[in-house]
Amino acid sequence: MKQYGLSKQKLLGILYKPERKEQGIVPGTSAVMKTNKKFGNKTGSLFGNRKMGNPPKAIAFRRARAPGEIWLMFKDVKVAEVATRKIISAWRYPGISKPGEAIPVPDDIRQELLNDAECHLRGSGDPE
Repeated sequence: MKQYGLSKQKLLGILYKPERKEQGIVPGTSAVMKTNKKFGNKTGSLFGNRKMGNPPKAIAFRRARAPGEIWLMFKDVKVAEVATRKIISAWRYPGISKPGEAIPVPDDIRQELLNDAECHLRGSGDPE
């Protein structure tokens, strides 16, 4: 989460109110996403409005949000007769993906997930 600058609260918001839901790359998983939208005045002046006597806007010095999507992959499991939702992975995708196409997962993460799934299917929980 730290690598992609994602907080627990942001991920829970995506989990509860996703823009789109797709089938995950690992069997039995689901993936949800939300686009990283920009809000606010895009044409803010660096020096403020001189006619009105306003001071410079601090918003001009803030970093703009990176465009793209935030994805979250999860699996619904039953533990002791209680249904729980386990979050497997979360990542930022720099582009805009099309609905219904394969989920854009970085190659290293995809390989790690597939290796872990194979280990769990064989019965050993340790990927090594």
